[in-house]
Amino acid sequence: MTGARTGFDKVVASAAEAVADIPDGASLAVGGFGLCGNPIALIEALLAQGTSGLSVVSNNCGVDDWGLGVLLNAQRIRKMTSSYVGENKEFERQFLSGELELELTPQGTLAEKLRAGGAGIAAFFTRTGVGTQVAEGGLPRRYDGVGGVAIASPPKEVRTFGPDDAEYVLEESISTDFALVHALRGDRHGNLVFNKSARNFSPLAAMAGRVCIAQVEELVEPGEIDPDTVHLPGVYVHRVVEVGTDIEKRIERRTVTEPAASSSGTTGTKGA
Repeated sequence: MTGARTGFDKVVASAAEAVADIPDGASLAVGGFGLCGNPIALIEALLAQGTSGLSVVSNNCGVDDWGLGVLLNAQRIRKMTSSYVGENKEFERQFLSGELELELTPQGTLAEKLRAGGAGIAAFFTRTGVGTQVAEGGLPRRYDGVGGVAIASPPKEVRTFGPDDAEYVLEESISTDFALVHALRGDRHGNLVFNKSARNFSPLAAMAGRVCIAQVEELVEPGEIDPDTVHLPGVYVHRVVEVGTDIEKRIERRTVTEPAASSSGTTGTKGA
């Protein structure tokens, strides 16, 4: 398969077929928040075909054995652009050893960089990061493996706006070769509906990819999704693959409070 699908029916038969033309060195925007909404079928298909040298933009990099962590463990990722990287020990090891480049980005800024890339906006000014290394430069992007910094972030343009001359830092938008997202429901035209917090980064990642590939739990016919409930219109989506409603989903940390007995002998509510 080459390029984006140009017809109205964007369904492909398998995850392997959907990602078959993603080459070594490609840039990817990947949806998901923590382990919620990870396009795991597409990630595993990419792992199986051996694609390497990837530059990935995603809020986080999964955990050691799930989500983007499976690509990281196989050393298929060259660079990550992320907001939160604290749940993956292999990520820490690769970054500190100089094997992995990291562009650490404030979470709201990352979301807007993806949205702006999908909207055709080249750059924008934001208050976030002013007065920090985000704006002033010097954040380690790659270590040299012996404790030194091989690559550091450059300084960014800062300008003042408004009657109070507030400072804003210039952030460039992000667009990528491909985008991988997971949706609750999608139709053959690529219109997608996301489930709750899985919606956080997925529409933005989808917009940023020049070719967007969506795995959906439920595939429906055009017209079955109420237009008012569409979270991402099909104009942004180029390939759709159905993965079923029983696809495995994981929770990063399951925390359950033990029921507490009251003085009357009754138990309290149980939260998770």
